[in-house]
Amino acid sequence: MYKFGFIGTGNMGGAIAEAVARSESPKNIIVSNRTREKAEILAERLGCTVGDNDDIAEKAKYIFLGVKPQMLENLLISIKDKLKDRKDRFVLVTMAAAVTMEKICSLLGENYPVIRIMPNTPVSIGMGTTVYCVNNSVSRDEKEEFVFAMSKSGVTEETDEKLIDAASAVSGCGPAFVYMFAQSMADGAVKCGLTRALAIKLAAQTIMGAGAMIIETERHPESLKDDVCSPGGTTIEGVEALEKGGMRAAVIDAVCSSYNKNKKL
Repeated sequence: MYKFGFIGTGNMGGAIAEAVARSESPKNIIVSNRTREKAEILAERLGCTVGDNDDIAEKAKYIFLGVKPQMLENLLISIKDKLKDRKDRFVLVTMAAAVTMEKICSLLGENYPVIRIMPNTPVSIGMGTTVYCVNNSVSRDEKEEFVFAMSKSGVTEETDEKLIDAASAVSGCGPAFVYMFAQSMADGAVKCGLTRALAIKLAAQTIMGAGAMIIETERHPESLKDDVCSPGGTTIEGVEALEKGGMRAAVIDAVCSSYNKNKKL
């Protein structure tokens, strides 16, 4: 038997497996993937076991479903009988956008314990954000065990399922927005004469430090911004340029567009 099983080891499934392997023994982890070689590469790196979907459905306590939303129904149908035959307790952990916990139980024909998560890719380096919700079949001990398993992934926050799409539009999609901002900052620095490598390093460290300031000080971003903007100084000139370029409106639109797409899936 295994404590954690991962069906699907793509970008997100693999990232979560790496995070869990930092807080749990790799001997307690089993992984599978449609392309077995991909699972074998991850297993070798983590020191865990490779199996197939049926192995995980039969033997893992926490079954992470790391497949795309359009593939989830077929996956659930394929392991439905294996789950039904089990005599022990298990928990399904889904990361498929726009697929509710109720829908998963409906497809399986049972009110199984389900945890729904929306992680982001930085979980693979222990600096991610994962929002999650649970259905009424998940016990307090199971929720606590899940949160502990995710403790090396970064921040884990519980929310209502009705809000998970909005949360995902910030934390799940947000890294792409931040990477674009970092690249733009670096491009500006290169235009001003810096080497590309130094410009990217400075942009990345600046973003990381600024984010840490918000969390550590618990101050509003607007207040922290004002600290940097000296009267008549260089920073306020840059802020004005961003305002003229519509940065705030563009970012708001990006988050709302991602949210609306989630709702349509």
